[in-house]
Amino acid sequence: MPDKNQAALDFLLTRRSRPQKTLGLPVPDRAELELLLTAAARTPDHGKLEPWRFIVLEKPALTRLAALAQVRGAALGLEIEQINKGAAQFATGNLAVAVVEVQKPSPKVPAIEQTYSAGAVCLALLNAGLAAGWGANWLSGWPSHDREFVQGGLGLQAHERVAGIIHLGREGSAPPERPRPDVDAITTWMDA
Repeated sequence: MPDKNQAALDFLLTRRSRPQKTLGLPVPDRAELELLLTAAARTPDHGKLEPWRFIVLEKPALTRLAALAQVRGAALGLEIEQINKGAAQFATGNLAVAVVEVQKPSPKVPAIEQTYSAGAVCLALLNAGLAAGWGANWLSGWPSHDREFVQGGLGLQAHERVAGIIHLGREGSAPPERPRPDVDAITTWMDA
């Protein structure tokens, strides 16, 4: 029987993202955030390519991005409700980390595996924040997928895209548990 890390297993079995709009002040300071980023960077990374990077978004940057989302949403002809929803995650946030997928040429590691690694970094950062006692939420939304928004607002290059935006802060209220997948219904066992 292998040694079990019961505390880690209990955490994973009970972890729950916190709604972004409920995350308030304080937020992790630089040293705390660097620890969370270090934990996130330990994600599976076939070929050691590091096909991702971090952009830390502090309050002034979030305010600027909220305004840009309003401008871009109008330019795209989106409905006002959709524009406001896209801008709200930035307007109401106090600290977030954009996890940027950075595709790197590799004869051994297909692009899709690099995408998976960037997604794994998002989950690792989310879980590191929760494990450290912060509220955390992983969002994206239409601004994250609009090239002009991510190039102008985040400085992304053509070979980069947003994998997710992880919001961090003090948890305002614990959300109720939500229904979880029926593992039996989604699992196939093969013995031959």
